[in-house]
Amino acid sequence: MSLSQRVEKALKGAAEKAAEAVPAERQAGQPADRPGVRSPLAAALVPGREALHAEIRARVQSEAIGAFETLLDITDPNELRTRIAAIIDRIIVKHGFSLTRQERLALVEDIVHEVTGFGPLEPLLQDETITEVMVNGPNNIFIERKGKIERVNVTFLNDEHVRRIIDRIIAPLGRRIDESSPRVDARLPDGSRVNAIIEPLSLVGPVITIRKFAATPYTVSDLIGFGTGTAEIFNFLRFCVLARLNIFVSGGTGSGKTTFLNVLSSFIPEDERIVTIEDAAELQLRQEHVVTLEARPPNAEGSGEITIRDLLRNALHMRPDRIIVGECRSGEALDMIQAMMTGQDGSLSTGHANTTQDMLRRLETMILMAGYELPLRAIREQIASAVDVIVHTARLRDGSRKIVNITEVYGSEDDDILTQDIFAFEQTDYTDGKVIGDLLPTGIRPAFMGVFKTSGLDLPAGEFGIPADDPSKPTQKGKGRWSVGATDTAESRPILVGHGKAIAAGGMVYLSAVGPIDPATGQVVRGGIKEQTHQCLTNLKAKLEGAGSSLEKVVWANWSLREASEFDVFNEEWLRWFPGDAPGGQGTLLPLSHRRAGFRVSIGVIAEA
Repeated sequence: MSLSQRVEKALKGAAEKAAEAVPAERQAGQPADRPGVRSPLAAALVPGREALHAEIRARVQSEAIGAFETLLDITDPNELRTRIAAIIDRIIVKHGFSLTRQERLALVEDIVHEVTGFGPLEPLLQDETITEVMVNGPNNIFIERKGKIERVNVTFLNDEHVRRIIDRIIAPLGRRIDESSPRVDARLPDGSRVNAIIEPLSLVGPVITIRKFAATPYTVSDLIGFGTGTAEIFNFLRFCVLARLNIFVSGGTGSGKTTFLNVLSSFIPEDERIVTIEDAAELQLRQEHVVTLEARPPNAEGSGEITIRDLLRNALHMRPDRIIVGECRSGEALDMIQAMMTGQDGSLSTGHANTTQDMLRRLETMILMAGYELPLRAIREQIASAVDVIVHTARLRDGSRKIVNITEVYGSEDDDILTQDIFAFEQTDYTDGKVIGDLLPTGIRPAFMGVFKTSGLDLPAGEFGIPADDPSKPTQKGKGRWSVGATDTAESRPILVGHGKAIAAGGMVYLSAVGPIDPATGQVVRGGIKEQTHQCLTNLKAKLEGAGSSLEKVVWANWSLREASEFDVFNEEWLRWFPGDAPGGQGTLLPLSHRRAGFRVSIGVIAEA
């Protein structure tokens, strides 16, 4: 018995079943009003023949799908097309259909996609202008193009047809989807990310979401051409990667985080060993020495799961120079932060967040999800120590994807993570549906600028528009590892607060806050609250006497402490200087500028002239 005869005999009832599955409006000849991408046959049809197209396609698809295993044995593409064309011709003759040559060839292409590719999705996946494909059940398919979502004139036969395509996607990866495990993450051969979810979790039928990635990874030039950032911004980020700063890329869904991380990773030198860790491998690094690790879901018995956390711990034993985690979603954030703090400088990762501050809050939450009872202060100190730069990307209302913030994380203080924007996007107009604006320097010089020099990197003229170092302005202390080997550190610069200013008015002397600064060195004295209080009062005495007053004439004092718990030690020293009737006064907490200067205490007074 010939192939065509076997197909016809085995699937005699399939065509009738498929015809019943054709929506009533199509059988009645009502055209489906759907713009955008269409199947090859839909594109070839003469207007008004949509109902005929639906019926022919349903019958032919059912027979071809039924003969799928037999057709799979054919390795020659030309022979496969010949066999499929024979099946189509038989159905056309059998049912008396009338097709043009162009329509017949397009129908053959449709069925070839069904047998060798991903069925109705194949033309969408081949269209390079489409960045996302969303299947909401068999009859509702949407795409994203240039950041905008549109519905397309592509359909599946039924839910079972969608399930069959899902199985074809995940089968080569050894993954499964069924009622006991109704969701799955996977990837296509070209690296595109796939998520599928079925009943009973989905109430609209099987749902497929495909995030497409370019067959050839995007380069810096591509992103500059797209308007994601300027050449100068990417050069700055290249310096950050070469200087081994730890970078997080944050942004909302579809903001281009993974694409951007891929480009950022291209700056890593060829002679470094890179370990990438992902749920579904998406990154396409071009360096030679790259180890790609992919998490594994549990098997049918619920065992055998390998999580990103497991892979991160294993990666630390693989002698990595850099670790790249595709995305932190849960407790693996703790392991990532630990890796950044224990020798894997220059590591990269991404996370979902609306702003850079939200990214930091999410990191706190994800670390707590690791299951350890860690104080919030300890978590924030570790995040501040590990993360150096957060690059925030966003999809703007015109669909464009841009870098909107580059933020430095330069330390922690009193349960707060200290950050400052280095570059920020400023929108200047919205014309013809397009957002107009630029990513501009904020006028703040990051504390890590010195690390470029110690890394042997020569900054270009203008230093990316970042203002030059100005000794007259307060500078941030920065992180300890940035100062290793550096000759120009914040510790060597004069402290610009806490010197106190005396103003005489109405027979009184008003002296603003005096800090624990050693006049001989211009630096904060070493020691704790006791030593700093002693230095403050020494400075206070000298300032008052210089203004024509003295400690004995103090009538009111205001002392500010870094920690309220240190009041007893402060008060002990205070009473040594005021053994009798101490002046009245009140205590407050130190302002931020004094904390950053390293003060534990400052004192201001009002005294008689």
